[in-house]
This record gives sequence, C-alpha cells and structure tokens, in this order.
Amino acid sequence: MITTNLSIDVPDLDQGLGFYRDVFDFKEVSRPFPGLVVLKAGNLSLCLLEKKAGSKASQNTDDTRRYSRHWTPVHIDFHVDDLHSVLDKATSAGAICEALHENPGHGSVAFCSDPFGHGFCLIEHVKKNP
Repeated sequence: MITTNLSIDVPDLDQGLGFYRDVFDFKEVSRPFPGLVVLKAGNLSLCLLEKKAGSKASQNTDDTRRYSRHWTPVHIDFHVDDLHSVLDKATSAGAICEALHENPGHGSVAFCSDPFGHGFCLIEHVKKNP
C-alpha cells in the first residue's frame, strides 16, 4: 500500500496554513512536531514545513531556499468547480494569477503562484449538459 503526501516548504507556518486553509479548504489534521503542520482536503494530505528563507536546501548543495517566484517542473493542479470564485479567493490571499485561459466548453485554467513563489494551476471541471 502506498500513501501519498505532498510537502511544501513555507517561510512562515501560520501564513502557509492560512493560505491553504482559506483558499482550498484544507483542514488541520496534526502538528507532529514544531515547524510541521499536516492538512487534509479530499484525498490529498498536505504537509507544510516551516523553512526560513536563506536556509540551505540540502547538505549536498549550496542552493538556499528563496520564496520569490521560482520555476520548478513540479506543481499542484487543483481541480475546481468554480474557477473564478477560487481564483478570487487565491489572489485575495496573496496568490498571483500569471495566465488565465478561458475555455468554457472544455474547462478554463489559471496558471498561478502562491504567496511563497510555488506554482500551481486551477483547472475548472468541465460542466456537462444534462
């Protein structure tokens, strides 16, 4: 059996918790140790790890954490019923909408970044006619 969690580094745990709770309705499940909060929404468990800006990302690199917008080939796709409502909540909470592609027949998509520079997409569920 495989269980999946997604972990996201944030510079401030309370700010990270507020963003993912308020925008995507994640509920706090536990705080197993200081600097870690486990959240759950639907079938996704999300671990937020408080890691200060400028701290080393690994002992094997000189790279340090930075929370300005950065590119990575890994991001989260949130599939939503009402893209514009969730997009409004996200941008009000500090996210940036970088591109919005309207396609009502196939589902619209918004390419965004959270307040910590991590990319994510909002993908609208396609509404089928009865």
